[in-house]
Amino acid sequence: MPGLVSCLGNLIVTGFIILFCELVTSEIWTNEVSDVQFGGLGSRVTLTCGGSHTGVGRSPVEWRFNGSSVPPRQTHEGSLALLNTTHSMEGNYSCYDERGTLLKSIKLRLGHPPHFVSVSCRVPNHMKISCSWAQTKRTNLPTLYRASYSQKGQGRKQIPSEPCEQKDIGVNECTITDPPFWSSSKILVNITEINPLGSNSTIIQIDLRELLKPDPPEDVQVSQVEGEPTQLLVQWNCPPSWLVGMSAFSLTYLLHYRPIGSNFWSKVDIESDTESTSLMITDALIGHLHQIQIRAQDALINHSQWSEWSHMVEAKPWTEPPKEPTEEPDYILESYPVRTTDKSSDSSSNHNGNVGLLVLLGLFAAIMVAVLLTIITLLWVRQRKQDNVKKQELTSMLKMKSIPI
Repeated sequence: MPGLVSCLGNLIVTGFIILFCELVTSEIWTNEVSDVQFGGLGSRVTLTCGGSHTGVGRSPVEWRFNGSSVPPRQTHEGSLALLNTTHSMEGNYSCYDERGTLLKSIKLRLGHPPHFVSVSCRVPNHMKISCSWAQTKRTNLPTLYRASYSQKGQGRKQIPSEPCEQKDIGVNECTITDPPFWSSSKILVNITEINPLGSNSTIIQIDLRELLKPDPPEDVQVSQVEGEPTQLLVQWNCPPSWLVGMSAFSLTYLLHYRPIGSNFWSKVDIESDTESTSLMITDALIGHLHQIQIRAQDALINHSQWSEWSHMVEAKPWTEPPKEPTEEPDYILESYPVRTTDKSSDSSSNHNGNVGLLVLLGLFAAIMVAVLLTIITLLWVRQRKQDNVKKQELTSMLKMKSIPI
């Protein structure tokens, strides 16, 4: 009994010593059945029945797979050997003694050992790094990840690693807060994939200054300028992720715009602090709809990356509204005594106009009558000539008949 207590004490002490380094590994088997065995696909897997029924000279055992008997040739001294395993071999295995008593039940799960992962990191400001990763090879086994980072040391200098904080175990993302942006722009990010068959680490080096990329500007608004047909007022907000603890760092903005239908963008660089976020476009095309976008870059590190373009905004400059027909004011008519013999100038001018029109109509009618009479006269003269010719022909014919033959 004392030996048992001593043994338990040693196990507890050893457990506390390795608790931290094996925390992730131990979590893999949390919520797992105690008789679960893992194996690699395409490899040899041996299942042991355990107890007093294994070994030379012991009683034979019977293995069953999902309730069906396994051929005895696959068993040896109470153990079951599976060669060149495939997914079809996954399932529940159980061993029985010669009386049919269940000795042990094992659930077999097959998969692949950990592999390298694809890691990508983004730096939206000077105070935060966000990294994410994805499997390059499915393991088909319960998998956890350990994320950490360290500064790149000079020569053989070893710099201890620090954890990259993971909010949720099941989400393949981690965040580095307050990174060593100015002491060392290059850091190493280590993502270790762990499953029951082992672990594998993927290490990438990132340059914080080259990777620095702000989020796009937000809430871009474009408004007309009253009375200015070639101007547009553009206003926007600094990315919220840049404002968190970043009051000392300003942004440079690049705005481009074009009338719809054009293939060429006009560009304007804007160097300003985070509070001044507006620009007046002064050469907009009159009466045309324009497209406007903005992006941002760190003003101090000019070799950092530009943000993505903001969402597209369309706007048209101010145009003069069409003039509405003016209404004549209503005048109050006052009555005055009017003599019947007097005529206003308007009535006299109207009378003169009517007389002139009558004169023109009379002249036109006279001309038409003269032309008609002339045509009639010409026709009459022509007819007279034709009659005279016919008379002469008749006379000559009569004379020829009267001459004796």
